[in-house]
Amino acid sequence: MPITAMAAATASLKHEHLVPERKQLNAAIRQKTFDWLASQGYSYVPSQSNCFMLDAKRPAKEVIDALAKRNVYIGRPWPIWPTHVRITVGTQPEMDAFHEAFQAVVKNSTTTGFVPALKRRRFYPDGQEWPNA
Repeated sequence: MPITAMAAATASLKHEHLVPERKQLNAAIRQKTFDWLASQGYSYVPSQSNCFMLDAKRPAKEVIDALAKRNVYIGRPWPIWPTHVRITVGTQPEMDAFHEAFQAVVKNSTTTGFVPALKRRRFYPDGQEWPNA
């Protein structure tokens, strides 16, 4: 771990109320974002951490790229969840910018739905294809 990170962590732990206050602030901003998403009809995987997964109902890479064009940067795509994007909870102004950009991206999207890739064929090591693959 970098020495600057160690110094910052040590300094923050010396302030008895700082960590609980920041956890409470992060939880409040996260909940406000969840409330907004629910009010707009978006589905997400709730969490207790500083991030969550949001179902964009379109290819994740498309949403990531469109948000980046609006200077909102989110996490990478997850192959197992092709339409979900990872959102890190930021400050309230950052989350407000996310709300605005996400709303615009979803409303202006040319994708009307997501069609998953064709089912992959699976093979045993000896080259035989799996049944029902």
